[in-house]
Amino acid sequence: MNHPHGDAAWHRREASRKRKAFIWQSAILVVLTIIFGSFIFNISANLAARNIHSGFAFLHEQAGFEIGESLISFSSTEAYFKAFLVGLLNTIKVSVVSIITATVLGVIIGLMRLSKHPLLKFLGAAHVEFYRNIPLIVQLLLIYLIITELLPDSMEAVNFGSWGLLSKAGLQFAVPASNSTACTWSFVAAGLAFFLTRPLFLKIYTGLISTVFSLSTALVVGGAAWLCFGIFGGWSKPELQGFAIEGGASLSPEFLALWIGLTFFTSSSIAEIIRAGVLAVPRGQWHAAEALGMTRLEAISYVIFPQALKLAIPPLASQYMNLTKNSSLAVVVGYPDLVSIGNSTINLNGQALEVIVIIMSVYLFLNLVISVVMNSINRIVIRGSR
Repeated sequence: MNHPHGDAAWHRREASRKRKAFIWQSAILVVLTIIFGSFIFNISANLAARNIHSGFAFLHEQAGFEIGESLISFSSTEAYFKAFLVGLLNTIKVSVVSIITATVLGVIIGLMRLSKHPLLKFLGAAHVEFYRNIPLIVQLLLIYLIITELLPDSMEAVNFGSWGLLSKAGLQFAVPASNSTACTWSFVAAGLAFFLTRPLFLKIYTGLISTVFSLSTALVVGGAAWLCFGIFGGWSKPELQGFAIEGGASLSPEFLALWIGLTFFTSSSIAEIIRAGVLAVPRGQWHAAEALGMTRLEAISYVIFPQALKLAIPPLASQYMNLTKNSSLAVVVGYPDLVSIGNSTINLNGQALEVIVIIMSVYLFLNLVISVVMNSINRIVIRGSR
């Protein structure tokens, strides 16, 4: 039975609690606003005292420096804005490629650690312990020194037939003569293959397995389309011309060092995430798969790994974010990423605060994108495992 007086007293206490909470929150907001305002005022006063102009108008001024590696054309006469765009694209390029290779290598190493074969188990453990326990910056410097000091000069480059050359200048490799067109149509073909095959695989496999098969089909179709452009349209192959290598495409030693370092360092953590995810699956699931007559590979593919992936995706998202942030160490090996472009900008115009705000905002945005994508994948995996 309800008591009117008791209900009224409870509502009065609840209203009083809300008023106190509102007062405290308002007071904290006012204090933070005052602190932030004084912080901005002091910065503005200090910049004015040093005759340094604040604001982001400098983005439209001439950059005055060259960038050695760029996905889009750039010259020193163009604006700082385009220089930052070049740095952003370089950061995205090395981050995306490293995420893919680190994931593939991490899954392989994680499964090696679970193997009953002693040599595979030892090699997997050695990989994890070595790369996880050495600072990334040390690994990057070591890899960069190996590439630039131990590899031969361009005149004596390691020759992979007529398809590739490896030297201190980096890796040069053959591509279709019309590589930009080939890449564009290969992506289109891969996208069509994924969306056309996914409904077919969904009728046969679970949500996760169907996605894996659809992605595999897309990669095969995209790769085949790229090869067809080379086979029927001709290849641009790297050749030694005087003291330089001409033709084909190239990966700079700076990019190679950063890519290899990020891949190996992050794969060691991903391997442990995969191993922990597999071990977290109840042992009874293995027995159930064996009772159904599945081989060990089938049990892992269809029963164990889908459940392990559901547990592994949240920490994987964290690793991908860490990898993206760790790409800022590119400045150590001279790769022109966003931070490197920012350093050059600060040295030229002295607007450190604005540059740091730009860099922080970009990395925040990239990590939020990764979070959204991984949360979407997590929802797909959860639905597929039901």
